[in-house]
Amino acid sequence: MGAHGWSATRLGFIVCGYLALFCAEIVEAGCGERERERENCCTGRNNECFEYSERKTVCYCDTYCQKTRDCCEDYQRVCQISAIDCVVGSWGPWSSCSAPCGVGSKERSRQVSVPPRNGGTPCLDLKQRRGCFGNNVICSTAKEVAKILPDSFKRNFKDPWRRPHMLMKEEKASYCVYLRLKQASAACKLKLWSAQLVRERLICAECQGDAMSKSDRCGGEGLEGTRTFWTAASVPGCHGSWVRESSSESCHCPPYSLLFV
Repeated sequence: MGAHGWSATRLGFIVCGYLALFCAEIVEAGCGERERERENCCTGRNNECFEYSERKTVCYCDTYCQKTRDCCEDYQRVCQISAIDCVVGSWGPWSSCSAPCGVGSKERSRQVSVPPRNGGTPCLDLKQRRGCFGNNVICSTAKEVAKILPDSFKRNFKDPWRRPHMLMKEEKASYCVYLRLKQASAACKLKLWSAQLVRERLICAECQGDAMSKSDRCGGEGLEGTRTFWTAASVPGCHGSWVRESSSESCHCPPYSLLFV
């Protein structure tokens, strides 16, 4: 082989070496191998969390890319090594039961101390809920069923049999209870006065002294925020439920109202 042939062969080896090195750099220069302008790392699945390679191809930097195998080549270095996992505080106390009487629920919560960054482990549940059974001191009152009559039964007359020497019984002051009707049975339509007992109507029921118990209150007068039950004393089958909204001491309901029995 002449000197000219040997020089050409050496030149060929040198050129091939440069080409091989250049091709290797192109293959290895994937998304994220160059210096990033920002550390774009996201948790979960986020299609907006991506970068561009020098060849303008798209690679992803969210944690879901590990399943789809389309992560940036520097994902482990940039996102995993610098990842910050979520840190949460301890659980707070359980809330009171949502239902003062019967089946309800209660819940507790905790706060995030350190939010996840750079693809770190996302936060676990921040709220927990479980069932409960309310057994408030008012529950026995909630079980009472009120007996009602129209105000035409008011006992505001004088006793004709009372003798002058007989002492009159001390009369207790009446009070008014305002209740929102929630349910009334079909039988309530049989009488004119009970036909007025319709859903969502606000009624006034008066508790007079003769209907009061030893605790100076009428049974079944209702509870605020809790549905209780009533029955019409003079209309068989007429019954329903209501919710107490307010009350007024030393009060008389207007005409065409109700009385506790």
